Amino acid sequence: MESMEAKLPQNPPRKTHKLVLCAQICLRIVAISTAFAATWTIVNAKETVVVFGLQFDARYTYSSAFKFFAFANAIACGFTSLSLMFVLLIFRHGRFTPSNFFFLFLHDLFMMSLILSGVAAGTAIGFVGRYGNSHAGWSEICDRLKKYCDKVTTSMVLSYLSVFCLVVLTVISAGKSRQIMV
Repeated sequence: MESMEAKLPQNPPRKTHKLVLCAQICLRIVAISTAFAATWTIVNAKETVVVFGLQFDARYTYSSAFKFFAFANAIACGFTSLSLMFVLLIFRHGRFTPSNFFFLFLHDLFMMSLILSGVAAGTAIGFVGRYGNSHAGWSEICDRLKKYCDKVTTSMVLSYLSVFCLVVLTVISAGKSRQIMV
């Protein structure tokens, strides 16, 4: 059994920590960028149409789900920016302790949950806006507000990308927080 362990190549701990931290930095930058872009896109999604001589205006502020979506992305963008600074400090000072990774795990888990709940609420309202609900008597609006619906859809896709990055970060941080330092 000992000869089997001797044959396996051992990665230097410093090198693997640097690789994990570089992945964390890149994923955090992508998560921050996509959350910021999703927020920016939903906030700037506005369209006005005239139907039968009446003017209709569509904005994200008219839906509480879209407001929650925008604020959830903005909050997650801000806090993930702070966690990026924390990761850079870890990288600079070489403090690769499981407790640091545990704090990152908790942060990533909370931010992922926040963005996921916001994008779920936005997707539900966006689905009703695009396809309507004949049982409730709601007609679709995206046939009249094409530009607005396209911006909302783009914002949702960007937010789902941010959720994906935060899920990967959560898994990485959870794994590193359980490792015993040598």
